[in-house]
This record gives sequence, C-alpha cells and structure tokens, in this order.
Amino acid sequence: TNVAAFGAFVDIGVHQDGLVHVSQLADKFVKDPHEVVKAGDVVKVRVVEVDVKRKRIALSMRKDGGEAPPPGPRGGDRDKPVNPKFAKTDSKPSQGAFGAALAEAMKRR
Repeated sequence: TNVAAFGAFVDIGVHQDGLVHVSQLADKFVKDPHEVVKAGDVVKVRVVEVDVKRKRIALSMRKDGGEAPPPGPRGGDRDKPVNPKFAKTDSKPSQGAFGAALAEAMKRR
C-alpha cells in the first residue's frame, strides 16, 4: 500500500494494513525499503504478530523464519551457559500471534 523509511505497509485483506518492518523486508540488510518494494507491488508475507490492543499487524517477507538476530553484545560470550537464576521461564506455552489473536476474538463472543 505504502512504503516509508521504516518499512512497508501491506494490504492483507482485512480492515487494517500490516507493516513489514525494514528489518523484515529481506534476509539481508536493507538500508532503504524503496530498494526492495514500491507502492503497488504484490508481495508474499507472513504474519509475525497481531497486537489487538494497539490494532497492529506485524508482517515479514524474510525466508529465513523472520527472526531478526537478538540485540546485544557481539562478543564471543554467546555460547556461555545461562545462569539459572536469571533464565527466563514461561509459565504457559507460547501459542503464537494467530493463536493469541484467535483466543482474544473468541473471548469477545
């Protein structure tokens, strides 16, 4: 639908356009989104996250799974074991963006 400095808005057939962030436009670094897409292009996207509260849909065009590398130090300490005292644990399993959106929609009925 529209291309901005931070990404591209895509009409996915629902009332709200989704956003493909510049980091999710390609598997390689993209300096300018206009280098990858232009308004009116037909693109293949995957839904990454649905934020019902803020009415936002995050999309990805990446083929590698869409996960951006985690922010943080680039040193060689990534392979160190995690101290269990600081390890994150989920009390409930993740259901994904669509699962969360579906559960939210079903609550409203």
